Amino acid sequence: MHKVVIIDDEPIIVEGISKLVPWEKYHCAVAGTAGNGREGLEVIRKIRPDMIFSDIAMPGLDGLKMIAALKTEFPNMKISILTGYRNFDYCQEAIRLGVSRFLLKPSNMDEIEEAVEAMAEGISRENSKEMLEEEKLAGSFIVKNALQYMEEHYQEKITLGLVAEKTYVSQWHLSKLLNRHQEKSFSELLNQIRISHAKELLKNPCYRIADISEMVGFTDVAHFSRVFKKLEGISANEFRNTRI
Repeated sequence: MHKVVIIDDEPIIVEGISKLVPWEKYHCAVAGTAGNGREGLEVIRKIRPDMIFSDIAMPGLDGLKMIAALKTEFPNMKISILTGYRNFDYCQEAIRLGVSRFLLKPSNMDEIEEAVEAMAEGISRENSKEMLEEEKLAGSFIVKNALQYMEEHYQEKITLGLVAEKTYVSQWHLSKLLNRHQEKSFSELLNQIRISHAKELLKNPCYRIADISEMVGFTDVAHFSRVFKKLEGISANEFRNTRI
């Protein structure tokens, strides 16, 4: 039996899909349900279902990031989306990340059953090359979002755990994806971003080195100086003297 998880913040939808779909016909069984995205991720990681039906427009949830996270962690899992969000570009991106079906609410039972049948058949005739491609695209999507978050928050005290939380994956998984796609660790990438911004600030003689260190997110100017020299080959002062 293929295990199914249903995630939606509308209880009537969860109940309707759970009870009205003839799951046995497709060798499936509902193994778990959830009323929001965070709870849904917990249920998925616990049950490890073969397929999920999920809304992606729930409060506090970035649906595309969740899809990408699931596809990199569970490349075999089939995903069908239920949503009232009518955006063609969003739909295209979801399908590119490996979503089997994108169903607009209100969906009728024929559409839902067709999605179940397609996912069940997809599990039976799994194409490993296709799976690897979807996993690679999803991993790239996660890394892009992680780097974007780091770029927007480099001045703050950010950690691998925080960025992993924002991209819906575990710290270990994000670390693996960064190394695979960027060939650098989280700390190396963060230092690279911070030093890049520091170099721009060093062009302004009004700022002291200690001020710049703090402005780009370092809590210790000595650490900033070590990192700067390691990455640039010269000290921050030497860099400033060649640019002013």
